[in-house]
Formats: sequence, C-alpha cells, structure tokens
Amino acid sequence: MKLGSGIVVCVLSIATAGAQVRPAQQAPMAEKVFKNVKVLTGIPENQFMATMGFFSASLGMTCTDCHIPESGGSWDRYADDSPLKVRSRSMIVMVNAINKAYFGGKREVTCYSCHRGGDRPLVTPSIAELYGPPPPARDPDEILPPAPKAVSADQVLDQYLQVIGGAQRLASLTSFIAKGTYTGYAETEKHPLEIYAKAPGQRTMIVHNGPNDITTTTFDGRAGWILAPSTEKPVPITDLTGGDLDGARLDAELSFPGRIKQLLTQWRVGFPSTIDDHDVQLVQGSMDGRYPVNLYFDKSGLLVRSVRYTESPVGLNPTQVDYADYREVAGIKMPFRVTTSWLDGRSVVELTDVQPNVAIDAAKFARPAGK
Repeated sequence: MKLGSGIVVCVLSIATAGAQVRPAQQAPMAEKVFKNVKVLTGIPENQFMATMGFFSASLGMTCTDCHIPESGGSWDRYADDSPLKVRSRSMIVMVNAINKAYFGGKREVTCYSCHRGGDRPLVTPSIAELYGPPPPARDPDEILPPAPKAVSADQVLDQYLQVIGGAQRLASLTSFIAKGTYTGYAETEKHPLEIYAKAPGQRTMIVHNGPNDITTTTFDGRAGWILAPSTEKPVPITDLTGGDLDGARLDAELSFPGRIKQLLTQWRVGFPSTIDDHDVQLVQGSMDGRYPVNLYFDKSGLLVRSVRYTESPVGLNPTQVDYADYREVAGIKMPFRVTTSWLDGRSVVELTDVQPNVAIDAAKFARPAGK
C-alpha cells in the first residue's frame, strides 16, 4: 500500500486526560470495519492496515496492484476480489503452515523472506550481488546481548540528558505548544500543524491538510487514537493498539526526555555504527519486553534516530524516526525537524515556533464525544 492509499497509511503512522476512552482491547476488529476480510480476522483496524503496509514493502507493490484499479477512489471497491488478492490469502496460509510445521509456530518466515521487494521470489543466485559490496547493516529487531567493553547505558543516557539541558531544566519543562509544517508521503506541499504536549506523556498533533480535512493524533497518557473525518477513510476514528499505541506513548514521553530512563526497560549498549557517515552509539531498551527500541546517539550526545517495531500477523513493521535541527527552547535543546519513515511512507515535521510552559486546555487530549 504505497501511493494508492498514502493518505490512509500516513494517517496510521504519524509520528504521533481524564477522558472516557474505549480500552485498546475493545477497538473494532478489521472484519467489522472492512468488507470481505477472510484471513486477517480478529485483529484491530490499525494492525490490519499495518499488515497492508508489510505486503507493500515486501512485494514492492501499491494498493491497486493487488486490488482492482477502481479501488483507488472507492473504499467499497477494495472489497472486490482480484486474482492477486485471492493469491495473497493462500500465501498467508502457506507461510503460517511453514512456521507451524518447521519452526514450532515461531515466525521465522515472512513475505519478505522470499520476495525482498519483488513480486516474484528470485530463484537463481546473483554473481553481482555475491561479489559486490555488502548490503548495509540492518537495525537489530531483537534484544541484543550487551556489547563487550562498552560504555554503560546509564553513561550514554546521562550524557544525552546533560547535553540537551540538564536534569533541572528538563524537570522545569511541563508543557509546550509548537507550530510548524507537516509534509506527507510523496507530497511536496507543506501543511500547517500544531503540537500540544503536556508532561507526563500527553501529546496531540493536528495537521491541517485542507479546509475540511484535519487529522488529529492523540495520546492522552493511557490511550491513543487518530481522528480523520474524511471520505478517504471507512471510519472517522482509529484506535491505536499494540505497538502503535506503544509508539504513540514513546513519542509523547520523548517530548519530555527527562524521564527517558524510566520509559524503557532491559537497557543495554550495542556496538557502535554509522548513520550518514557519522559515528553513532546504539543504546537499546524495550517497552514490552519482547521487541527493542533502538536509540542512536551521535558523538555530541544528541539523539539522532530511534527505531521501534510494531507487531502484525505477517511480520514486524519497523518505524524509524530521525531527529535533526536541534535548537534551544528555554535552555533545552529540542529537534525542530523530525522525519518519520515506515514501510510504505514517510513524513517530515518542521517546527517554526515552540512556546514552553503554557497552559493547555485538557480538551486537547480528550477523545471526541461519541467516538
């Protein structure tokens, strides 16, 4: 699902108190939201859409490649069967059977294992690839053993906290309102946005795509959702569950990084690596005890990248967030450019103004009534 439904996938992946919210486990199942769902049943809507992104990245295909061409402008037509859609169902069954029969049910084989971005798996080894330069290193998607003779996670995190302002200044930041622009996947137009953040862990981002097209992503400290009243979505609000909810919580907490040590568990330091030819230090933690959150710090101590993973029925979906253009706000360094990349999309947030320690109406973090 690349270009055909870029808006929908983008909505589900935006690097995004006291309200009566529906618990995540009560989020509507995919088969209640979408029509003609036969295999990917029993999962929330947001995980269903993430699975579509996994297919897109694994096969290098867009929505309308698997669905019929007319589906590009009609949600109802996405329900129509096509030869590739029917084939995809049988492939899901096949992969599940392989993992069950040969790996004790553990997911060791996915679509990407064979397709690697192509619609047909390659069957003949490539001499050019065999003797060519090695592929770039991958972000580890497992909890790593600690690197030998490495600095401790505490040392790296303490340096980060000191570089961005120190514990006292960080503790004094309790809220902020930011304005700037948002650029979505495959777009050139910059859309106005506002971010409302309040410690601990509340964050709302509002993107003004057009006069009657506003996307609001909220984490209220417990639950998260995306509100996007639009004819391009089957329902106006999407509940965040699983890894998407953890990701929303991570984004909200990193808005006030003074509590970063309490945010994750299983802290450990990985081997140094490079990002864009710059040396970085990997520090790894976990939010759920199963999958890692990889944090990369440059030589100055600044956080330059985070990588997290979201569960789906067919594989892990990585989300990469790059932080740049750090500027001081009330003595605290904050990234004014944040680029979020996922399997089939990318967004760029560029801030122009940040007002620290301002009063924010609790309604900014409240779920809309009746939704």
